[in-house]
Amino acid sequence: MKKVRKAVFPVAGLGTRFLPATKASPKEMLPIVDKPLIQYAVEEACAAGITDMIFVTGRSKRAIEDHFDKAYELEKELAERGKTEMLKFVQDMLPKSMNCIYIRQPEALGLGHAVLCAAPVVQDEPFAVILADDLLDGETPVMKQMVDTYDYYHCSVLGVQDVPRADTKSYGIVDSKPVAERLEQIAAIVEKPKPEEAPSTLAVVGRYILTPRIFHHLERIGKGSGGEIQLTDGIASLLSEEQVLAYRYAGTRYDCGSKLGYLQATVDLGRRHPEVGAAFGAYLDSLK
Repeated sequence: MKKVRKAVFPVAGLGTRFLPATKASPKEMLPIVDKPLIQYAVEEACAAGITDMIFVTGRSKRAIEDHFDKAYELEKELAERGKTEMLKFVQDMLPKSMNCIYIRQPEALGLGHAVLCAAPVVQDEPFAVILADDLLDGETPVMKQMVDTYDYYHCSVLGVQDVPRADTKSYGIVDSKPVAERLEQIAAIVEKPKPEEAPSTLAVVGRYILTPRIFHHLERIGKGSGGEIQLTDGIASLLSEEQVLAYRYAGTRYDCGSKLGYLQATVDLGRRHPEVGAAFGAYLDSLK
């Protein structure tokens, strides 16, 4: 069986909930302390053994490409000023074995369409999908947990967590039954159901490992909720021919697509930051 070595990052969204900060800068470049959200997502993928990072971009997303590119001028400046520690940090920011591939999504037609745009690069391999505005913090990186699960079961795996029933209208919700610790077999999945119609409160939260067969289903399902091609609908169709598992990951999720989740991530990760964590924690304690 092929290993998961490719990850798709759908980054073409407009980030309207963070305007005006995202008017000229991608939401994925919003920093948590001193690293942008997209770097946390890529580091999580690297920790899972993934080497090919496929960014599905849109207009005004050039900053993401620049961030992962070699910064000749910056490195020259740091070298000339003798800032060797900072220079080494910039040069070693990500593994040398990592490949960055950029694909333009010409029109915002939904998450399913963004994933479908990556099909020519993914081809016939299993792959991950990572939404950068869901920052997942686990002692073992969450994508590593999911890749290990895929390596054992050899089927699609969705990262899930329980949410308040009132919030089911914001998520893809699964109907499932337990099969092992932290693992459930999915019988059905529904995109953003009303609370009274939701089959459960188990929500998919921005981490997927999918078999390449998903592309066949995304091509044929047509537009769904919101007039977009929904990845959830593609997975629902995939269930007709393949097993799909829901994995209750071990870790903390920060919904950095919302202002509150973004602030919570900044505070929690700021407290643990090796450079400023102690001073920042003391400052926060002084406010009580």
